[in-house]
Amino acid sequence: MARGGRDTGQDSRGSRAPLAPPAMPPPGRAPVPPDGGWGWAVVFGAFVSIGFAYAFPKGLAIFFKEIQDFFGTSYGEVAWISSIMLATTYGAGPISSILVNRYGSRPVVMFGGLLCGVGMISAAFCTSILQLYICVGFITGFGLALNLQPSVIIIGKYFLKRRPIANGLAMAGSPVMLCTLAPLNQFLFDNFGWRGSFLILGAILLHCCVAGALFRPIGAATASAKTQDALKEKITEDAMKMSSPANVSMENKTEEEGGKDCCEKINQYLDLSLFKHRGFLIYLIGNVLMFLGFFAPIVFLAPYAKHTGIDEYSAAFLLSVLAVVDMVARPATGIIANSKWVRPRIQYFFSFAIAFNGACHLLCPLASNYVGLVVYSSFFGLAFGMVCAMLFETLMDLVGAARFTSAVGLVTIAECCTILLGPPIGGTLIDTFGDYKYMFIKCGAVMVLAGTFLFIMNYYNYRMLAKEEKERKTKEEDPKSVRTEKEGRNNWNKDTTQVGPELEPLREEQEGVKKKMNGTNEF
Repeated sequence: MARGGRDTGQDSRGSRAPLAPPAMPPPGRAPVPPDGGWGWAVVFGAFVSIGFAYAFPKGLAIFFKEIQDFFGTSYGEVAWISSIMLATTYGAGPISSILVNRYGSRPVVMFGGLLCGVGMISAAFCTSILQLYICVGFITGFGLALNLQPSVIIIGKYFLKRRPIANGLAMAGSPVMLCTLAPLNQFLFDNFGWRGSFLILGAILLHCCVAGALFRPIGAATASAKTQDALKEKITEDAMKMSSPANVSMENKTEEEGGKDCCEKINQYLDLSLFKHRGFLIYLIGNVLMFLGFFAPIVFLAPYAKHTGIDEYSAAFLLSVLAVVDMVARPATGIIANSKWVRPRIQYFFSFAIAFNGACHLLCPLASNYVGLVVYSSFFGLAFGMVCAMLFETLMDLVGAARFTSAVGLVTIAECCTILLGPPIGGTLIDTFGDYKYMFIKCGAVMVLAGTFLFIMNYYNYRMLAKEEKERKTKEEDPKSVRTEKEGRNNWNKDTTQVGPELEPLREEQEGVKKKMNGTNEF
């Protein structure tokens, strides 16, 4: 064997040494997003999961008129079904984020799909509107929450440069599902009634489990079995050390320390320091206001068409028109948002999309016939797709991928309040005035206000960021200013030691300490 055999990859027996596994990222550092490969399978899984999460509550509007007649309820009471479902989907965001941080996206999505199926199958046997609130609203809504957040989060782990495109393609699942569910729900109702339809829809929602199985952890392909075994042994050793009597005795802490540990544990899963982030707060306030009028027009579009005398299938077709345009708008918006002209100022583009959405609702009462409603549905689909394609991309642009998981959880729980109130307020306006136009005007005005607020505040945020960056560069390029600051601080210290006789004892004490130190050093 050659003397340099070790450098040629051979062992002492002359055989070829096994190749080392790909290097894992350092502890505490996220793997580099591959921007492709298995990531496109993940995008397809997110396409299905996000599609059901967003489209399913809207598609149920097909059954609202019949459920209202069956239970003898008002528009406002029936609207609570979608409101509770949407609010639970968004309000359970922090729980979903914590579960993702603890277990990963794959098991969370699969469990969420199982909950969705159980909720809808149980709803088929409900005998009151209150039971529908529980089964459809809470159980199915919570299952959809476990589908939505993990799907959005894992895309950010697989993509960086192509992230806007990947988000646009995944978000296109919502219009595709809505385009499919609208006529499918009407067909199911005509043949099986609303109870039989809920049974079949429960079985369809179980496909979320299959979509979740595609969410392979990004580090799984590069981790060797030896590395995983070593990690397990390390965890076992740590657990044994933590359970030793010496460590158990240290658990007796004061209430103040216990409260601090509790806050640290919460902050480990949800980064509460985001509430000090200027861009995050602007995004949060604008979105909370926007969602007050975001979902109500979709929920009441088909009932509004039926109210004007349009037949059931034509009313359901309006949702399909909206979904088809939405389907094209989302990936197109992702491509535009990824361009070098728009991406640096994507927050402005997002603000425009929200204001454009509100303008469509303000003009909806002018549609006096079916053709007018088709035109409204087309523009509404375009505006809705633009907003949804950038909804999470703009948040990640503000806070970064590392804090995105916590940001999604905090945003969704704040948004759930206005999501819960939006459709019932619209239903109350319809019951009070007997006309749908006031509901559309309310939603349009709120969204135009939200878009204007975001545009102005994002302009302020961009200005402040530019100013802070300029100051930082000035300090880095001008070391004299740093030296001047130090000299000024030293001069100030000298001046303070010469001010009046009241500081004389302190000066003498300092001199005594210095003499003692000098004496020690000399020894």
